[in-house]
Amino acid sequence: MPGVGRREVWSWAMYDFANSGYTTVVLTTVFNAYFVGVVAAGKSWGTLALTAALSLSYLAVMLWMPGLGARADARAGHRRLLFASTGGCVLATAALASVGPGDIVWGLLWLALSNVCYCIGESAVASFLPGLARPEAMGRVSGWGWSFGYFGGMLALGLALWVAVAAESDGLPAQAYVPWIMGLTAVLFAAAALPAFLWLREPASGADREPVAMLAQLRMAWRETRHDFPDFRRLLLCIVCYQAGIAVVITLSAVYATEVMGFGMRQTMMLVFLVNIGAAVGAFGFGYLQDRIGHRRALALTLLGWIAMVLLAVSARSLPVFWSAAALAGLCMGSSQSAGRAMVGVLAPADRPAEFFALWTFAVQLAAVVGPLSYGVLVWATGGNHRAALLTTGLFFLAGLALLGRLDFERGIRARRIRTACKR
Repeated sequence: MPGVGRREVWSWAMYDFANSGYTTVVLTTVFNAYFVGVVAAGKSWGTLALTAALSLSYLAVMLWMPGLGARADARAGHRRLLFASTGGCVLATAALASVGPGDIVWGLLWLALSNVCYCIGESAVASFLPGLARPEAMGRVSGWGWSFGYFGGMLALGLALWVAVAAESDGLPAQAYVPWIMGLTAVLFAAAALPAFLWLREPASGADREPVAMLAQLRMAWRETRHDFPDFRRLLLCIVCYQAGIAVVITLSAVYATEVMGFGMRQTMMLVFLVNIGAAVGAFGFGYLQDRIGHRRALALTLLGWIAMVLLAVSARSLPVFWSAAALAGLCMGSSQSAGRAMVGVLAPADRPAEFFALWTFAVQLAAVVGPLSYGVLVWATGGNHRAALLTTGLFFLAGLALLGRLDFERGIRARRIRTACKR
């Protein structure tokens, strides 16, 4: 956008670099396994407690974020919201270092709090995007952020792997080195987020109304999309569907690799590395393709890729086939997540970016609850058949593709322009 320099865009992208280390290390690879295997060792309900705590944290974000976004729009508080949530996530992640065997309540509390703050920060930083990039460049700028994020996740995971290998070579148990990994992850998050603190400016806000109660704000914003922004509503429903499938891959890929393919810890970490590399390449390169061929067509390509990945992974009986599916999952993950955020940025009203990105956050968090829980129920119902559960997960991507077919993106852009013109 006019007046936006490269340093500001870079500082915005660096926030994705900063917060991705949290998701990769805490939610996907290290702390979840540490909680079930060490903190809640011997408890048959350990996994259920972990997923329940995360589900409650996602529910809290779903209910709170629309109101917080509206307040940020009305009171020029985007930076305050971003920085407060960042500080909360960093401190709660550091507090996870104090969690040892038997500290179940404290472990769940700090995990839920850190995830709430992370999700709020993710939505807050996304609301800066419409002020940084023109609509025709939204895809590539969003892709820069997502690709930076995956490299940040790989750096955090690499440091965690280095600490774990060194500690295990000395015969130290997990409770001796996982706290160091949590502390290191918190420090990396804080350090990498500094550019956003220094150079990311408060976006222009034209909201003309004070925010109301959070639940009322959520209902108002959702009802408004029915009449004024119907294609934005269709996009949100599409995002709920395909993000539910992505949430399964993010949350349970390590479980699938262990239970179905017989992976060990090092193989699982290498699997996460491969997925992150593919995701970084997909997010960066696909952003340019998205701006060239159009947002709707680009997202459709990624959803077709997800369907192909599910079929490949379910049919995999050998490691090369499974590794190929993992690489394809990485490419699709980076491109689809970046494409969805860019489409929200293009269709969101210019005077209320945080509020409408909060609806996007609501959709993503709803998917994060529905996807993994449905997978778990299917595994339980089929007597531990992970292949059947993953195959059924492919229905989420099919549903997303069907909803995308009903979305008129050009009409959505016209609705946004009409809203902007009226405000002037």
